[in-house]
Amino acid sequence: MDRLTRKYIIGWLNTDKPEDLFRTADKIRKAYCTDKIHIRGIIEFSNHCKRDCLYCGLRKSNKNITRYRMDEAEILHSAVKAGNLGYKTILLQSGEDEAYSIDRLCRVVSSIKKKVDCAITLSIGEKSLDDYKRLKEAGADRYLLRFETSDEKLFKKLKPDSSYKSRLSCIENLIKLGYQVGSGIIVGLPGQAFETLADDILLMKKLELDMIGIGPFLPHHNTPLCAAPSGTLDLTLRVLSLIRIAMPDTHIPATTAVGTVDATGRQQALKCGCNVIMPNITPSKYRKFYEIYPDKICIGEKLSDCRSCVEKIIKSLGRNISKDYGHSLNKKPQTF
Repeated sequence: MDRLTRKYIIGWLNTDKPEDLFRTADKIRKAYCTDKIHIRGIIEFSNHCKRDCLYCGLRKSNKNITRYRMDEAEILHSAVKAGNLGYKTILLQSGEDEAYSIDRLCRVVSSIKKKVDCAITLSIGEKSLDDYKRLKEAGADRYLLRFETSDEKLFKKLKPDSSYKSRLSCIENLIKLGYQVGSGIIVGLPGQAFETLADDILLMKKLELDMIGIGPFLPHHNTPLCAAPSGTLDLTLRVLSLIRIAMPDTHIPATTAVGTVDATGRQQALKCGCNVIMPNITPSKYRKFYEIYPDKICIGEKLSDCRSCVEKIIKSLGRNISKDYGHSLNKKPQTF
């Protein structure tokens, strides 16, 4: 939209009355995405990570965490169970764990595609162009790689052993290879300003991303940012709404993090432009150890219970569960 300038975004982030913003985002969501909600199951198959991001509980310097790795059979078993419950997208997520070779990851992706009628999204960090190519050839449809912040100085401070340019290069490589690409940010990071958030949204629009995943910053007690204030649901909802206005036909999930910061967070997010929910389908014995942030919801639920809970949320809002794969939406003319 032409009106979506940096000044426009900052104005809405500052306003005392965001209700009109929320209503506009919901109206656009309905026009472009209909009332269908896509359910995408997440398998968090490893909490090992070679990175040392200051905000993440999985950081390599955290010695107070029980590490785990699921084997190929466990991952496939979880995916099959999810497929039997009707999940049409499965997201395989981990820390940046080099114990899983590309050959091994390709086997996992290929085996799931043979057994389950689903789309596969990967969220496994930075890889080479050739690695991304091989994973796509094995059957991966989508890739989620958050750039976290568009402020290069803030990025370097919060991710001291990562490169901002490398991160963006990976996203560009994924786009070139024909992946449906998702990215996103954390709202409320220490050092983040409204100007930063405006630049984040404008970068998302420039990249023409197929999915945007965001959530509030939730400080972890075993990280250097343990004493920093949490991000708020209110600001997160404003950012979600502005993303929907900026990119009417992108997929936007109501993340677990918004449900953690507020018991009704996911419901509120779904009324501010979101059209996806991503339940955790990791085996229960591992879930509590994938602690990017503390007090994550749905840690003890059974797979079937989690599905039932999500269905109740969707029905309570008068929405419907999508039965398709939830691939990237075609561009449509504005109708609002």
